[in-house]
Amino acid sequence: MSTSAANAHYIPVREEWLARRTEPALDPALPIIDPHHHLWDRPTWRYLLDDLLADTNQGHTIVSTVFIQCRAMHRAAGPEAFKPVGETEFVTGIAAMSASGGYGPTKVCAGIVGHVDLTIGAAAREVLEAHIRAGGGRFRGIRHITAWDPDPVIMNPAYQWPREIFEHANFRAGFAQLAPLGLSFDAWLYHPQIRDLAGLARAFPETSIVLDHVGGPLGIRGYAGKRDQVFADWKAAMEELARCPNVCVKLGGLGMRINGMGFEEKAEPPSSDDRHDDRALRRRPLHVREQLPGRQGQLRLRRVLERLQEARFGRECGGEDRAVQRHGGALLPARLIWGRLPPSSPRRCWCRSAPPPCRRCCRNSLLPGR
Repeated sequence: MSTSAANAHYIPVREEWLARRTEPALDPALPIIDPHHHLWDRPTWRYLLDDLLADTNQGHTIVSTVFIQCRAMHRAAGPEAFKPVGETEFVTGIAAMSASGGYGPTKVCAGIVGHVDLTIGAAAREVLEAHIRAGGGRFRGIRHITAWDPDPVIMNPAYQWPREIFEHANFRAGFAQLAPLGLSFDAWLYHPQIRDLAGLARAFPETSIVLDHVGGPLGIRGYAGKRDQVFADWKAAMEELARCPNVCVKLGGLGMRINGMGFEEKAEPPSSDDRHDDRALRRRPLHVREQLPGRQGQLRLRRVLERLQEARFGRECGGEDRAVQRHGGALLPARLIWGRLPPSSPRRCWCRSAPPPCRRCCRNSLLPGR
């Protein structure tokens, strides 16, 4: 991996700092799926297959991964709307390299979440179909980043959508193309926008929505020093969102700069115990578990999250619960991370149309054996 301080919005990766702390795998034989990672090759930041494998080959059994869009390798020419298809073409090539077996047993990029500009309206369907063709059976859905804040320092300069984007008619016309193609929508936004996402989910109950990074609770700039108020606002919004049965949540991404934990400013990298002892980090997963109990066709975190306080992120949890926890996400649609659900799990697909894996949603397994 190579990085540079030239990219002002992102904190440079300091390999020598990260190397100061290593932790052993608690259960090396446990099968794990990484449901959210990126790949790119930029002038100031490189992270490709070898870099990913260096991270995954550290004692755990990572059986497969899901790539999430990050503006990598867009086409240089052609219609603007179709340029993001280049990212799916690029990732499909990486997936084919991995599938050859020449890079180890991990099925890298077994699922692909790309990007389509949904503001082009119904024309988005043609672009989605191009992604599906380019994905070689791996394309699962899209992410359209809508993170917004009035503070430009918090905003990502690459994504300058207005706060009310979910209400725009063109955006909704594009969003309406997802469900008929069996595709999901990854939402990356900040916690003041969670209620906006709930409105979108109510308007499109047949579309599976995945909320990234526990809803992006902010802790910097105007939100600094206001953890209790931010948590109260986030909690109330999540309770509203939890009433939408088509919404799932990924547990992760709570150590980013915008969350205000300040890990990057410490002399030593944080340990698992440090992250567990942070009250703001600990209580959000617990509340997610309370609001989003095990739903049909989704992997459950009930006992894992109940034991977080005493188990130190799963040290004392049962096998199947740790398997879910170590996947790095919670309550993801079965079609994104489908494998062998534990016998106690509900036996119908998340789309409720058939026992899993149904042909509509779960036809491509990411875990070996199906």
